[in-house]
Amino acid sequence: MAITILAIESSCDDTSAAVIRDGYVLSNLVAGQDIHRSYGGVVPELASRAHQANIVPVTDQAINRAGVKKNDIQAVAFTRGPGLLGSLLVGTSFAKGFALSLGVPLIEVNHLHAHILVHFIKGKDNTNIPRFPFLCLLVSGGHTKIVLMKDYLDMQVLGTTIDDAAGEAFDKCGKLMGFDYPAGPLIDKMSSGADKNAFSFSKPVIRGLDFSFSGLKTSFLYFLRDRLKEDPDFIENNKPDLCASLQHTIVSVLVSKLVKASSVTGIKEIGIAGGVSANSELKRAVRAESENRKWNLFIPEPGFSTDNAAMIGIAGYYKYLRGEFASQDIYPLARF
Repeated sequence: MAITILAIESSCDDTSAAVIRDGYVLSNLVAGQDIHRSYGGVVPELASRAHQANIVPVTDQAINRAGVKKNDIQAVAFTRGPGLLGSLLVGTSFAKGFALSLGVPLIEVNHLHAHILVHFIKGKDNTNIPRFPFLCLLVSGGHTKIVLMKDYLDMQVLGTTIDDAAGEAFDKCGKLMGFDYPAGPLIDKMSSGADKNAFSFSKPVIRGLDFSFSGLKTSFLYFLRDRLKEDPDFIENNKPDLCASLQHTIVSVLVSKLVKASSVTGIKEIGIAGGVSANSELKRAVRAESENRKWNLFIPEPGFSTDNAAMIGIAGYYKYLRGEFASQDIYPLARF
């Protein structure tokens, strides 16, 4: 019998719903929130209010586009955390109510775990999926980690950021250059064709497989401060090269740690995941390392890189197969 799962994602500022059947994505809808652009970052209270307005119509459209009926749904998967507590409360409450109305089980999902499991979403070629053990560089606005996947539901964090995430470094440095939030995609676009070696910024020296990006942000801030004293138009006159140099610095830190993790573990099944995995320079750099080091490399489709409910659904699918269900008294966790 086919397993059909409704998935809900509401960890930050995107409201998303998807329908997954036996590991295949039947629908995957995302409603963004442009209101945060004028604030330079996500405002939690505004995000939770927008989720309340979006979650019913988004879910309704996801079910309709999937071509299924409510009674076909056998479980409801939802993001329990980590994320913004107000946003998570909206998604959790809706999922609990929906599951209760249908009399189907709930499945709690770790948002970060789900980002990695997008590599196991089934498609036309089901042979092009990672084999275990599998190393994944998870990079987003709030998280930067290297994770060892021993099985679908068995993950071990080998390295993590000790302060800021890579995506946050992109956004904060982008704000200094006058970019709207989120700045990462804008920096990536402006870097095209620019000189990535035009400027140099400090790279943190962190032992092991952990990351640090707070020093880079400070270095970038002071660099701009000193140059602007000499030339008030320095940023505007050098913006493409600034973007390319900043991006190159961040990516080189990420890739060097991924190379080290592969060397330490001996694992050559390698993937990237999270919103920053859509960055063109990061993809170029890991592809180059893959060719040099004979990795089996996996890069998610752009639509599965950023926050979306399909990733929650695929994680929920594998938990359904194991019979890992949640009770109705479950509550969200800002830190998972």
